[in-house]
Amino acid sequence: MKEKILVVDDEADMVAFIRDALADEGYQVLVAYNGEEVFRQLEHKPDLILLDVMMPGMDGLEVCRAIRHRVACPIIFLSARVAEPDRIQGLAVGGDDYLLKPFSLRELKARIAAHLRREQRAELQKRKAIVHYGDLTIDLSGYQVFYRDQPVPLTSREFDIVRLLALHPGQVFSREQIYEKVWGYDALGDAATVTEHVKKIRAKLARVAEDANYITTVWGVGYKWETP
Repeated sequence: MKEKILVVDDEADMVAFIRDALADEGYQVLVAYNGEEVFRQLEHKPDLILLDVMMPGMDGLEVCRAIRHRVACPIIFLSARVAEPDRIQGLAVGGDDYLLKPFSLRELKARIAAHLRREQRAELQKRKAIVHYGDLTIDLSGYQVFYRDQPVPLTSREFDIVRLLALHPGQVFSREQIYEKVWGYDALGDAATVTEHVKKIRAKLARVAEDANYITTVWGVGYKWETP
C-alpha cells in the first residue's frame, strides 16, 4: 500500500494540481483547505503532510505548532515567503522542509520521496531493536525477553549476557571475554561469576521453555548462542 500524503492549501486549484500529480505516482492523497480540516484528516494517519503557510484563519505555522505533538510524520511547508527568517521560523515550529512557491513538481516529488525513505530507514532501525529466535523475542532497547509473549524476568547483568551472545549467534565467548564486555575491564571480581549468571539465565528460560537450549557450553572454551 502506498503512503498517505495530506495536502493542505486554501487554493483549490493548487490542491487539485498537487493531488493529481501525487495520485499519478500511486500515493493516497488526503486534502484539507484550512487549518480546521487538518485535525479531522489526522484520523487517517498521514505519512507526510504538505502544508501551505499563508492560509486564512490558522496559518500553516500555527497548524504545525498545534499538531506537532500529535504526529511524527514529516511536514513540508509550501510558501511564497522567500525571506530567510520565514524559512527558519517554519523549521523552528516543527517543519522538516520548506519549499518555495512556485516550485518544480519534480523537486516536490523528489523531496517527498526523500523524506519517506528517511522514515522507512528509521522504522527499519526500530525493528532491528527487536531480535527473534524462534519463540524467543529479545527487546534490545526495552531490556526485556519474552518467550511466546511470556516475560522472562532477567536482571540487567543477565540481560547483558543474553544480548551479547544473542547478537553473535554461533560465536564462542570465553568467561573472561563475557566478564570484560558485561562488567567492564576495571570491574573488581572473578570471571567465575559468569558461570553462575549463565546458570540462572538457563533456569529462568527453562521455566517457560523446557526444551529450549539457547546458551550452550563449549567445554574448555566458553559459551555460545544457539539458533533454533
